[in-house]
Amino acid sequence: MCRFLVYKGSSPIVLSKLVTEPSHSILTQSYDSRLRLDSRRPVNGDGFGIGWYTSPELGPDPCIFTSTLPAWNCVNLERIAPKIASHLIFAHVRATTEGSLAENNCHPFQHSTLMWMHNGNIGAWKYVKRPLSDSLADKWFLGVKGGTDSEWAFALFLDTLEQEGVDPSSEPEGGFDTKVLRRAMKKTIAKINAFVKAVPAHHHLAQVETRSLLNFAVTDGHSVIVTRYVSSKTDAAASLYYSSGTAWVEGNAKGQFKMERRDKASDVVLVASEPLTFERHNWLSVPTNTIVTICKQTVFVRPIKDEFYDDDPSTERSTGFARSKGLVSKAPGGGAVTPTSIGTTPSQTPAAIADIPPEKGFLVKESLDHFQNKLADLHLETPKPNGATHGNHTSVTV
Repeated sequence: MCRFLVYKGSSPIVLSKLVTEPSHSILTQSYDSRLRLDSRRPVNGDGFGIGWYTSPELGPDPCIFTSTLPAWNCVNLERIAPKIASHLIFAHVRATTEGSLAENNCHPFQHSTLMWMHNGNIGAWKYVKRPLSDSLADKWFLGVKGGTDSEWAFALFLDTLEQEGVDPSSEPEGGFDTKVLRRAMKKTIAKINAFVKAVPAHHHLAQVETRSLLNFAVTDGHSVIVTRYVSSKTDAAASLYYSSGTAWVEGNAKGQFKMERRDKASDVVLVASEPLTFERHNWLSVPTNTIVTICKQTVFVRPIKDEFYDDDPSTERSTGFARSKGLVSKAPGGGAVTPTSIGTTPSQTPAAIADIPPEKGFLVKESLDHFQNKLADLHLETPKPNGATHGNHTSVTV
């Protein structure tokens, strides 16, 4: 499995402020991933990729830099990160599940103005690959360069977008209609589910893993669509968090960053597989089986209502499947229940702070004193004793 990060801001940010400098940056997550528990392959060291949009004078398509080197061992990343700024950034560190170690298999993938990345896997992939690829128009089939299920899912999304009456190769001023992108994403997930569901009967298989973890992210340079999804009614999806505010600011100590909220406006949105800081009130957990839309720094959160939808937000989902894939679904950050309307922030419920004892290999609750001591060691801000409201975001402390 992998880790990814999305930045969407009204103003450009220097790449290093997200990718290399924070105490739990995505570069750090490539070797110290707190929410990826996999003793067999404990690091995200199978390459990485960064995608960003440049000034309009250079064209609407993104610039993408990928490498098969581990992110922590790439000198070029350290060199270029402090010299690049963008208002929309995708970053991804890879741990292979499908496809070899090759630059063609490193995320994000790109077509014209669109970028795509994925954390997770498609269930029963070796049986799904042929029917999925056969369903594509030739131009999308021939456009796949690598061997990952993630890139084939992107091809399916492009094919689906075209079937919605939109040319994915076009470059509309202001980007594509956000509703169309969201609809194409949900239909892509539905098609994947249908392909997987047909596998056991078609291949006469009694035992085959048909659950998929589909944390997808796509952008056209203007809006962003992200999903946190698992094809199960009882399992939790791979972890996903978001944070929004007026500025992403650097503290006095090295590696110390936080989301600043001076008013109710939202000028910056971050979405990440893992929080970039350990300030739990900065981050909200995206509910399982949810689609997130970021449009002009406004975050819209909606449940994906399909056969795996549960209309009871209090239902506890098992983390066993995500953990078996080297992923867990809970960590420092505000809890959330599935929202019922667009344009709202998920209601928060108290969430236990997670710690990972090496001798156990799973998450347990830690005490408040332990957590505060950890924050002190990291020179980070200690949570305030009472919940505080920042604009539309209600922080919850232990």
